[in-house]
Amino acid sequence: MKAPVFAVVGHPNKGKSSIVATLSQNDAIAIALEPGTTRKHQAYPLAVDGKTLYTLVDTPGFQRPRRVLEWLEAHSVSASDRAETVEAFVVQHRQDNGFVDECELLQPLIEGAGIIYVVDGSVPYSTQHEAEMTILRWTGRPSLALINSIGEDDYSDTWARALGQFFQVVRTFDAVRAPFEQHLSLLRAFGQLEPDWEQPLDSATAFLSAQRRQRRTQAATLIARSLEDMMSFREKRTLTTLQTSEISDHDLAAQLRKSWYDNQRKREQHLRIAIEKLYEHHRVQRQEAELEWHSEHDLFSEDSHKAWGVNRRYLATAGFGAGAVSGAGVDALTLAIHWAPEPGRRADRCRRQLFLRRPPGTAGAQYRCTEKWAQDRHLRACTRQPIRLCCIRKGR
Repeated sequence: MKAPVFAVVGHPNKGKSSIVATLSQNDAIAIALEPGTTRKHQAYPLAVDGKTLYTLVDTPGFQRPRRVLEWLEAHSVSASDRAETVEAFVVQHRQDNGFVDECELLQPLIEGAGIIYVVDGSVPYSTQHEAEMTILRWTGRPSLALINSIGEDDYSDTWARALGQFFQVVRTFDAVRAPFEQHLSLLRAFGQLEPDWEQPLDSATAFLSAQRRQRRTQAATLIARSLEDMMSFREKRTLTTLQTSEISDHDLAAQLRKSWYDNQRKREQHLRIAIEKLYEHHRVQRQEAELEWHSEHDLFSEDSHKAWGVNRRYLATAGFGAGAVSGAGVDALTLAIHWAPEPGRRADRCRRQLFLRRPPGTAGAQYRCTEKWAQDRHLRACTRQPIRLCCIRKGR
């Protein structure tokens, strides 16, 4: 059975290409603000395992609908020959530069495509569109009208009443924000308009629903793994005695923090790319600031657990563990310093290892830190071992 074909038609710059991109799941379709971006009709099939479920055809917009309608009315004898008259117009004017867009638009229809007529519901209804709708009705093809509001104003009710005079089904559809169920609803509606399309479109909706569920499961797995990696990641560095003399603890801690943040930003970017690929968004372009970190976004802060209505123990057991997650602050992070002897080296060759971690019971408060020193009689290579930086709550 031949897969259904739908031609998306209408006035220039009313969101036709956006509709095609959404329903065909193809982000390679050129979408621009200026009218006349689409100059040739172009087919975009939705295929699974080499089998096409349905095809969307992007078309140019009407340029001279009234002149086309005048020609049709002049050459038609009765309602019974209107479809043949439309075909005759395309054949006769295919090489006419004055009707290039109309011929490109009508060609898929005379080849058997269904009609998706797109209008902008944010602009007032005008009788100038009636010539377009009359021409489409003359083709005799199954038809559906979509009100795709681009601007902020809403004239959908007026449009719906007018479109109902010309089309079998009228729907409001936002190509950018429409929920997934509305995509399936459009396909089911077309299946009711043409008996031969009912079975293939039922198969298409079943596949798309299963694909949606699978993608959600895979996306959740990707996000969970990324969160686990980000929460457990620890930045550390080992220095020789010479290196320790060349950098202060404060500067070294700052470097470690920056490296830790950079890793989290990179991990978050990789996650977004993976999810975009999963949903077949291969050409996403964005302009936005990098992931930032602020102390007021600390997951363990007083404000966080009060806002969420949970205690700190719940936050810890729920998975907000060591390190931090996107947005976690560094005000409750402390610097731990360990000295250890290098095997076979003298005491002055000791090295120290620094890393960032959150000490138990230090969430959401400000601290001042002092070094505590301990002698270790069993550590021959080093006469003194700083075991940690002790954090003490300010004001105590």
